[in-house]
Amino acid sequence: MQQRHLGRSGLRVSRLALGTMTWGKDTEPEVATRQLTAYIEAGGTLVDTADVHPDAEEILGALVGDVVERDDIIIATKAVARRDDGPFGGGASRGALLTALDGSLRRLAVDHIDLWQLHAWDNSVPLEETLSAVDAAARAGKIRYAGISNYTGWQLATAAATSPFPLVSTQVEYSLLERGVEREVLPAAKHHGLGTLCWAPIGRGVLTGKYRNATPSDSRGASPHYAPYVEHHRSERAARIVQAVVTAADGLGTTPLAVALAWVRDRPGVVAPVVGARDTAQLHASLASEDLDLPPAIRAALDDVSDIELGYPERPLG
Repeated sequence: MQQRHLGRSGLRVSRLALGTMTWGKDTEPEVATRQLTAYIEAGGTLVDTADVHPDAEEILGALVGDVVERDDIIIATKAVARRDDGPFGGGASRGALLTALDGSLRRLAVDHIDLWQLHAWDNSVPLEETLSAVDAAARAGKIRYAGISNYTGWQLATAAATSPFPLVSTQVEYSLLERGVEREVLPAAKHHGLGTLCWAPIGRGVLTGKYRNATPSDSRGASPHYAPYVEHHRSERAARIVQAVVTAADGLGTTPLAVALAWVRDRPGVVAPVVGARDTAQLHASLASEDLDLPPAIRAALDDVSDIELGYPERPLG
């Protein structure tokens, strides 16, 4: 698997990241073991999790040192989202962040996090306090690199310009169905040297085409906790985009999943899509995208069918 630098940092990561959100929920530990094995064997290095998925962190922690050596994997996790109702159970205060970090280190059974990400902006906490926690974590040797997630363009720019410890990445939803980050987030990330990681790169499964006629009973769309996310991306516009992806896949002799991943993987500023899978077969289907480079004509057609309108001031006056 090809490796890319994460933003302007010296950290090199595989251009496909493994997400673990389903681990401990829809994905049993035994299946997670097979997934991690397949991912590592394919040359993958970046595994992404979060403190609000404690089961996933614990499963990953149990596999590090067994399935994969610690120095052969880049562990990325997050903090800020609410875990419990305690005084330090969530949010971006210094106390909450450092408490969350210690919890992640304990569950992951490691002495440092390779990429620690602020999961969301917190309006109730001064940004200087939030960023001071990142700096303190780095000075204590508990994190090696830091990033943000789900920040708007102005939030990203403000954090990147004022953080005492350099930020190297932003993680956002980005796919053929969700291109809103192209308005301000991606330009801001490019300006400040942050690499972009993409969650939901296949539109929560919609871009695979499996939801065109119905909702498969064994899919995430049929799951109570994931159904609303899938429904968000089921519209007339989405149907046109999905059909274009299916047509492209048929012409290339590959899968819609591979086409959708290849499209977002090679967008300007993107370092790696983060792919999650309920089972190993789904993961292998995602890994197959590594061998696909979209022809310019097909990429242009997908760009056109999924294009978003830019307004002032993103669209220059002329």
